[in-house]
Amino acid sequence: MLLVIDVGNTNIVLGVYEGTELVDHWRISTDRLRTTDEYGVLIRELFYLNEVNAESIDSIIISSVVPPVMPTLERMCQRYFGLSPLIIGPGVKTGMDIKYDNPREVGADRIVNAVAAYDKYGGPVIIVDFGTATTFCAVDGKGVYLGGSICPGIGISTEALVQRTAKLPRIEVRRTDGVICRNTVESMQAGVFYGFVGQVEGIVARMRKELGQTAKIVATGGYAVIIAPETAAIDVVEPMLTLEGLRIIYERNS
Repeated sequence: MLLVIDVGNTNIVLGVYEGTELVDHWRISTDRLRTTDEYGVLIRELFYLNEVNAESIDSIIISSVVPPVMPTLERMCQRYFGLSPLIIGPGVKTGMDIKYDNPREVGADRIVNAVAAYDKYGGPVIIVDFGTATTFCAVDGKGVYLGGSICPGIGISTEALVQRTAKLPRIEVRRTDGVICRNTVESMQAGVFYGFVGQVEGIVARMRKELGQTAKIVATGGYAVIIAPETAAIDVVEPMLTLEGLRIIYERNS
């Protein structure tokens, strides 16, 4: 079985594949202070509690946007699984041509998402990832990664609003019935929710115009299921898009 690990700034998402089937998946917090043993014990315990046989893991692939965590995770893979992981980076075959001024600058998660979206839907396709940052990536009809846009994510934007104001409280991000609200919490919720809906619609429309053709819009990330129902700019939500992309890239390098 294949263990796939996506390391984000806020969370680490793990999944186990048997062939093309996702057997199970988990989300844990990204903690730069965790040790090799702490990560190893936590992951093995998740396997045990969900009846996944850790001894059946014969391959591991990792994508990461948090370089300081990588040495710890590499040691964890070697100590607790006896395996050296394949790490997304230069020299790894993705099957995708990257038209970026410096391809090394593109976050691994953006490329992995693009590979999965193009593999499933073809091109052109636009991927919107609601993570710590909200990223928009465009892939053309020939499967070429063209680039995209990066915006502050919903979570950090909301947290910044609370931290930089004296009286505004922390809120749950949710849809409100309208935008003319009569209390502070709902006013904040409306501003955050509909503000990001408008952001998605605006950037997607501009990307489509630059592509010069109709593109499939695929959303992923934690907030995708909240934002997507409110806008016609998103065609489909794929919560496990990054994990699927890791599986595809591993197969291309086997």
